[in-house]
Amino acid sequence: MTRSTEITWDVGGIAMFGTLVVPEGDGPFPAVVMVAGSGPTDRDWCSPLLAGTNGSARLLADAFAYAGLASLRYDKRASGPHARENLPKLMGHLSMASHLDELVGAVTALVDDQRIDRSRIVGLGNSEGTIHVLHYADSAQTVPFAGVILAAPPGRPVRDVLLAQLTAQTAALPDGASIMTRVREATDRYAAGEPMNPDPSVPEPIRAVLSSFEAPANLPFARELWTESAVDALAAVTVPVLVLIGGKDLQIDAHADGDPLQAAAAGRPSVTFAFPPDANHVLKQDLRPLAEIAASPGSGYNQDGTHLDPEAVRTIIDWLRATVG
Repeated sequence: MTRSTEITWDVGGIAMFGTLVVPEGDGPFPAVVMVAGSGPTDRDWCSPLLAGTNGSARLLADAFAYAGLASLRYDKRASGPHARENLPKLMGHLSMASHLDELVGAVTALVDDQRIDRSRIVGLGNSEGTIHVLHYADSAQTVPFAGVILAAPPGRPVRDVLLAQLTAQTAALPDGASIMTRVREATDRYAAGEPMNPDPSVPEPIRAVLSSFEAPANLPFARELWTESAVDALAAVTVPVLVLIGGKDLQIDAHADGDPLQAAAAGRPSVTFAFPPDANHVLKQDLRPLAEIAASPGSGYNQDGTHLDPEAVRTIIDWLRATVG
């Protein structure tokens, strides 16, 4: 049996909401704080942009509880059911620092519960969330992390990850190469501090993705994120780290991202790498060939019937037991 509770706390005058899951018993328990990926991804790792509500973070919370670990997952202020009312207050204030403030608030709220062992807190980030977890681990905090789990961390600058994704998406189009030439012209302008101003001939869905990086609601965060990767921050982390990159991940690549991360961790036995072959970007199991998955990106994420990759879950829980008991 597990106990699930909705908790709330304040960050910058805005209420934040999370779900605390605690195993049966008195504790104190080790705990995992989960940080979601980019955009409007909510505490369960579901997004209104993708079908389904069977989110990986909720499933992980259940798996952790059965293994004797507590967890907290939360909606960032620009995600979840309160995003619409929060966005006007956040306009122009979203930044790497504001995301770190949210994580600090979450950890503070977590350790306020007497059932939680504040000396055994682990941060787990997915995708963009790995950056925020690393920034917490790299900074002086009242409650330091005892370990860090990075699920699908970008080992390349986010700019390069985006361009690789768009290249793959346009490869099957008759004019895919020329589209990417115009996309790179736009991203070069952005990198120089100018508006992207993508050519009108670029397909609308791609223009929408590019425009999201300069939407006023996303600044200055989007410009900070543009050149960010997990490599520099990983090199500075001193606590144990587990890095997972799935073989069915269409966004983060075991070699293009994994190789720079392994180079940054060279000679450090406290950093463990795992590459579960059937795990996708959100640690769900996907047995389809990569080409079939690429033909329907986002499928296999949160739909009913999808489940966590057993190897990825086993790797995480074994690492947690070895790290925080």
